[in-house]
Amino acid sequence: MKATKPLLEKVSPSFGSSILVRKHTEKIHSKFPFWHFHPEIELVYVNKGAGKRHIGNHLSYFNNSQLILLGANLPHNGFTDRLTSTGSETVVQFKPDFLGNGFFNLPEANNISNLLEKAKKGILFKPETKKLVGPKIEGLTELEGFARVLKLLEILHDLSKANDYVLLNVDGFAFETEPQDSAKIDTIFKYVNSHFQSQITLDDIADQVSMTVPAFCRYFKKSTGKTFTKLVNEYRVVHATKLLNESQMSITEICYECGFNNFSHFNKTFQEITGKSASNYRSELKKIVQ
Repeated sequence: MKATKPLLEKVSPSFGSSILVRKHTEKIHSKFPFWHFHPEIELVYVNKGAGKRHIGNHLSYFNNSQLILLGANLPHNGFTDRLTSTGSETVVQFKPDFLGNGFFNLPEANNISNLLEKAKKGILFKPETKKLVGPKIEGLTELEGFARVLKLLEILHDLSKANDYVLLNVDGFAFETEPQDSAKIDTIFKYVNSHFQSQITLDDIADQVSMTVPAFCRYFKKSTGKTFTKLVNEYRVVHATKLLNESQMSITEICYECGFNNFSHFNKTFQEITGKSASNYRSELKKIVQ
């Protein structure tokens, strides 16, 4: 199976604009690759929906809403698996120098400069900031020209003052972004995404990228900073958090549905990745809902 190329997404704002703003109310089957990067900074606000966050070395599941800021060339997937009937996703993309090379070096823009530096790790903002900034991001679709630039600066200023956030790709690990390397990683992630609920052997996955098993293991660890087994387990646990939240299945049923064939191994892996047991995770979700 030949890997999809190129992996570099070409972002094209409309004529006369340096900022791309897209808003949609249903899942878009993008023509862009599953695993991609671009030199533009990306701001994503989902007001009502759910999906998987895969940003750099970070993998997690979100339900309800999210606001994230991604720095230039930080590899990621599309985020939203599902929007509610009233839900929407707004994506804003702009070059780091869209206001000129030195703008963010001005003393007045120092906080925004620091924000964009942190965004290289991927920033997830929590409810207080999400409530303040989310509607402003959605409002960008109604603005054009200079008014849109001013509003984006206001949004970035608000985000730069926020304290309620976490860094996602916290280890700071950057994937190699040569097209041929990204093509292999893209193929690997696509395969795992489609097959994590069943057994995936190293022979299976190495064959997908035409490598020997030892060469694949060395390549994958160098490119992602983790072992292939860890990646598969993360996919399975992220799917388990989705099922714990959205289904009435028992934890035992969820264990096998996610591709684990041993309940104690599931419990141990879930605890290692989330910091809590599956039963505690579900009970905490119920308290939040109530």
